[in-house]
Parts: sequence; structure tokens; C-alpha cells
Amino acid sequence: MQVFKFGGASVKDAHGVKNLVKVLKIVGFKNTLVVVSAMGKTTNALELVVKNYFENKTELQSALQDVKKYHNQILLDLFDDENHPAFKKTAVLFGELDALLKVNKSPDYNFVYDQIVSYGELISTTIVSEFLNNVGLKNQWIDARNIIKTNNYYRQARVDWDSTQNLISSKFNKSVLNITQGFLGSDDNNFTTTLGREGSDYTAAIFAYCLNAESVTIWKDVPGVLNADPRYFNHAQLLSHMSYREAIELTFYGASVIHPKTLQPLQRKEIPLYVKSFLNPMQPGTAIGKNINMKPMVPCFILKKNQILISLSSLDFSFIVEDNISEIFALLHQFKMKVDVIQNSAISFSVCIDNIYDKLELLLRQLKAKFKVTCHENVSLYTIRHYTPTSINQIETGKTVLLKQLTPETIQIVTK
Repeated sequence: MQVFKFGGASVKDAHGVKNLVKVLKIVGFKNTLVVVSAMGKTTNALELVVKNYFENKTELQSALQDVKKYHNQILLDLFDDENHPAFKKTAVLFGELDALLKVNKSPDYNFVYDQIVSYGELISTTIVSEFLNNVGLKNQWIDARNIIKTNNYYRQARVDWDSTQNLISSKFNKSVLNITQGFLGSDDNNFTTTLGREGSDYTAAIFAYCLNAESVTIWKDVPGVLNADPRYFNHAQLLSHMSYREAIELTFYGASVIHPKTLQPLQRKEIPLYVKSFLNPMQPGTAIGKNINMKPMVPCFILKKNQILISLSSLDFSFIVEDNISEIFALLHQFKMKVDVIQNSAISFSVCIDNIYDKLELLLRQLKAKFKVTCHENVSLYTIRHYTPTSINQIETGKTVLLKQLTPETIQIVTK
């Protein structure tokens, strides 16, 4: 069994869907599961639908109509006959979404987010599956929500591995080409959950683990894993080989080419991961596996924008020790802040966080009751693995450094 994951960029239009077929025909699709993300920037567009649903009802239908038009154009470009089942199946899904927006009573933003945004993957896989059937690649469409079971931590759901393993073992047909959604699961009440932004990679790893797959391949619009994001850094280099550990380190610090949770289940069963280009499928890309040295050994740069740096000090100059720190982390957990850097001294504590759930003001209000608080918003966090003096200078030049932290292999720098 092999597992392929195609991201939104690979199926952003009809040409992309046709190229997916081309890739499958070139590399083979026997005993294959294909995990597909939402098309193009659909997740962003549906996030706007959610935002308008709660904050700007007058723009809700306009935002939703944009999503419908986008997918309808792809359908028209893929299928000559407007009576093709793909049109009806897509219309049914949009009908479900319309109904959801009318009947929902929940005020929980995160719950509603998962119910709405999930339609991006449901629609994309329906279109891809129907087109594959249309060109002779017969396949089985699978609703991932019926197989991947999670808790109800909406937008960052945790997988119930035992239930998921049992469902995949009992319901999955390995002998056919299967198409399913990335990013999605369901809780005990069968409400849709999502596994975290860009979570389709993780979905591929979940299926691979439960199916004892031979390999996972993530198909990207880049030649493989690069030592830097070419959108932000010049002269990015392809890393042809790396170990699970190295890949886990890079994803932990924010490298966006692979979802952070993807590597751990693969590493547990030593399932190799390949990151390859859907534009050049025969190129080797990047191979990730057990005890593989990174090639070439060069500094790796990771940038996370729009971070928040909070610096705390005690009001009475007393030490910040275990009881203070545990209280701080309890608040960070309570307000669902993702912590990226921690630094403390005798009377101060600094933390760089990602305000995913937009609860910064609530957090600051609690902290200011007990600490002197300084908050820098919209800072940038740079991480360099295998740093050199030249690479550090490259990052710091022309910027104000707010925090710097070094270990033997990694340096993190927060700048304004």
C-alpha cells in the first residue's frame, strides 16, 4: 500500500486535477490511497465565510458565492457534459453547507469553523474522484470523517488511535484506488473535526500507520524539502536526504513543507516519507527515513511571522520560579496559545507565542494582575538549524533583535 497526498496547490484548477491524473499514470496507482486537500485557497475563502457568519452577515452570501463560482468553473473545465454526476454531487454538498449556515444554533466559533471549512476537502475530493472515474481510473471515494475518530478539540483535534485503527482495519479496501480528504475527522457525536491548519499531511500519516503502508509521498509545488522557504529567503537549496529526527526538528520549529504531526506515526513504524514535485514527478525529491544523514549539511532557515513576544517580570522583584512558571503555563494552556520560544532569568520570563484563537487580550488581562507585562505584537521568529556566524548575521542585519536563544544546533531570534 502506498499513500499519496496532494495539497491545494496541486488541484487549484482543472489543469492541476488533470496533472494529478498524469502523476498517477507515471508513478503508478496500484494499491494506492490518495489524500487530497481543498482546492487552491478554498480554506482561506471558507474561513472568510465563517468570519462573515459571525461578524458580517451582509457579506456572508457574497463570500459563499465566490466559493461556489470557483468550483463550478473547475467543473466546467473538467467535464464536457453539465449533466455529469460531478455537478449534482457538488451541488448536494453546497446544499448541505447552505443548510448548515441556516440551522446552526451553536455560538462556538471553533465548532462552526470545523463544520464549514471541512466542505473544502469534501468538495475537492468529490470532483477529483469523479474526474478520475471519467478518465478510466476507477476509484472508491471515502469520507474520512467515518474513519478518523478524534476528540472534540475543534480546529486542533487529537486522534483516537484505537478507534481509528479498528475502523480502517474493518472498512478499508486496499485492493482499489482510494480517494479521501485530508484534514478531517469526527468526534464521538459524529460532528466534523479538523486536525489543524495544513493537516492533510498528518491525515496521510494516520492512514499510512494504520494500513502499514510501504511509503508516503507528499506532492508539492517545490522540488522537495528546501533549507529555506523561497518566498522569504534567496538561494534555497534542496535537501535530498534527512532523518526523521531532523525533519521533526524542522517541523517543530515551523518549517511549513510538512505538517508537524506527520513524522511521529511514520517514525514509529519506520515508513519512509518522500516529498516530491507534482510538476516533475520523476525527480527524486527528498527522502526522509531512519538514521539518514542530512544532505547537504547546510544551515536551515525557518521564519514564523505575526508572532507575539510577551515579557514578564515580578512586581516585587522576587524570583520567577516553579510556582510562577506553572501558573503562567496554565494560563497559556487555558487560552490555547502555541508556545514557540521560552526564556527566563531570575526575575523575568519571556515567551514567544502564536495567538491562533485570538485570545491575547484575555491572556494579558490575567497576566497583568500578577506581573509587570511587556507585549510586542507582529514580531518575526527566525530559527536556524545548523547555524553559522554568517547565517546569524544574515538574519540580524537591519533588524531590532528582541530575544536570542542558542543551543549547540539551533538558534532562535525574535526580531521587530
